[in-house]
Amino acid sequence: MGFLRAYSPDERHPLGGHAVLMSVFNGSVLGFAFWYRRSGRRLPERVPAGDLALMAVGTYKLSRGIAKDRITSFFRSPFTRYKGDSARPSEVSEEPRGQGLRRAIGELIVCPYCLGQWVGTAYLLTYLREPRLARSIAGLFTIVAGSDLLQEAWVAVDKRA
Repeated sequence: MGFLRAYSPDERHPLGGHAVLMSVFNGSVLGFAFWYRRSGRRLPERVPAGDLALMAVGTYKLSRGIAKDRITSFFRSPFTRYKGDSARPSEVSEEPRGQGLRRAIGELIVCPYCLGQWVGTAYLLTYLREPRLARSIAGLFTIVAGSDLLQEAWVAVDKRA
């Protein structure tokens, strides 16, 4: 596959691994869509703004927790290399390691923006099937995000004193 090497001849990128991850993602969404359609359920006319906001904040916090929290480093360790502590409390800095699919997974799981698509999709698919469960899980992570915001505010005020 010369075109993959031609994409970036001076730096290796796991394009094949990216293709596998996108196939898994899209295949999972497509599989859910087929199942949902066959189940006879109807899509909601719209998702209320409050639910969207709740899931957005929940997606932010859960994605960031998976990608950056010190406590979740055991999960990332097969695919990443520790670089040091982050400037943010309880977060670490890591880089992807390995080649191919392993590196592609590493790139995915150290990037909260990249994970946001996966987590947000999981919230929405859960919401379509079990709205109360999705709200509860998103609510939990929204509470934690709010707590983080208050902790940061306290540190900022404390530094001024």
